[in-house]
Amino acid sequence: MLLLTCPHCGIAAEETEFNPGGEAHLKRHGPGASDEDFEGYLFLRHNVKGPVLERWRHSYGCGKWFLAARDSVTLQVYGTYPASLAHPSDEVGDSVRAAHPNWRTQI
Repeated sequence: MLLLTCPHCGIAAEETEFNPGGEAHLKRHGPGASDEDFEGYLFLRHNVKGPVLERWRHSYGCGKWFLAARDSVTLQVYGTYPASLAHPSDEVGDSVRAAHPNWRTQI
């Protein structure tokens, strides 16, 4: 069971209070994008084994979207940050790198 903390309202709760939204920081293409670009946006994901960045919604709380860094193998949550940020916060990044020194975001 994951224990996530919403960065907006500060409530820490089990994952059943949240809804997952898939991979974070996906690049969206404009109206002139090719079919291949649109297909990549809809269907292709990194699906890495280890640290991942994901979107979550605090469904049974404030209702806001946020991003979380967690390990897909151990389910350890390294931290959460607002969805408005283009990159993980320094605190979250440092937490991931403490466990995985060679980790870099794939943004």
